[in-house]
Amino acid sequence: MNMSKKTKNICTAILILAAVILITLFDNDVIGNAYIKRVLNLAAIYAIISVSMNLVNGFTGMFSLGQAGFMAIGAFTVAVFTVPAESIPSIFYIEPMVPWLAAIRLPFVVALLVGGLIAAVLALIIGYPVLRLKSDYLAIATLGFSEIIRIVFTQMQTITNGALGIKCIPGITTMWVPFGAAAICIGIMVLLINSSYGRAFKAIREDDIAAEAMGINLSFHKNLSFAISSFFTAIAGGLFASLLTAVDPKQFYFTLTYNFLLIIVLGGMGSVTGTVIASFIITGGLEWLRFFDEPISVMGYNIPIFRAGLRMVVFSLLLMILVLFYRKGIMGQKEFSWDGIYNWIMKVKTRLSKKKGGA
Repeated sequence: MNMSKKTKNICTAILILAAVILITLFDNDVIGNAYIKRVLNLAAIYAIISVSMNLVNGFTGMFSLGQAGFMAIGAFTVAVFTVPAESIPSIFYIEPMVPWLAAIRLPFVVALLVGGLIAAVLALIIGYPVLRLKSDYLAIATLGFSEIIRIVFTQMQTITNGALGIKCIPGITTMWVPFGAAAICIGIMVLLINSSYGRAFKAIREDDIAAEAMGINLSFHKNLSFAISSFFTAIAGGLFASLLTAVDPKQFYFTLTYNFLLIIVLGGMGSVTGTVIASFIITGGLEWLRFFDEPISVMGYNIPIFRAGLRMVVFSLLLMILVLFYRKGIMGQKEFSWDGIYNWIMKVKTRLSKKKGGA
């Protein structure tokens, strides 16, 4: 039994209105504080990166681990082109920035798009040789490319300021920037997934030999998926730089990619809804569990196990328990639907009524 279309539209409108009201309250400091706002903004940015990674890993069936590198491209592009001209001499005090680059200042949105395009072009260049690999070999190749990008940025003293990084980046002043960008980017990727290209991605994921036999160009669609994923990852990287107002190559170690891999596995490989939910759960959960890293005293006695590092132990245990009971993740390959919620409520009602009748 399914809900009527009118009821679904009303429920969707209420959900969107509730989200708008909640973001507005947070943004105007009616509820929450600066710390909570920062965590929510970070979760929204991570949602963009994780959904873009899921586009390659979950929907196209490739195993790519290069997100940190493409994120760095977007972050440094925004940093280089948006940092105020008067701040450049104080930032590049060891070696001055390249003069022609210092003369170019771009609006934030334009810098985001430039970073995304640079990442997409690089993805296409490395995609044709690298995407011929499969499984672990592809993962190692993309991971290596990510590290190459980080090392190159560390050496480009006159462009990225080397290991010192770039500070004084204009910051995000409202929550509508990361959340609006997340809504637009994820919305575009959902439209792509539901298009003929998305169906081709899923066919490649299920069986690339059968997909090729049906006339699907494997090389074209794999590279398209990889380039689009890289584009949106770089967009999120630019938002990340603006959120922190400072970037340096050490922020983009390959271990950062594992956070996004964790999100898509927990949310469900091949589920946009699950990935978004997992982004907020993991980002918020890691912050909420910080009290495990602080020493706790009971009646004057310090509990020895509460020390730096315990938070990650507890978090890992919770994830292990969750994966044991939800092996396919929170959503598996399913998406949020009002019919699914309605059917679940009806099943619960039926079970409760049977129990009452039996009693």
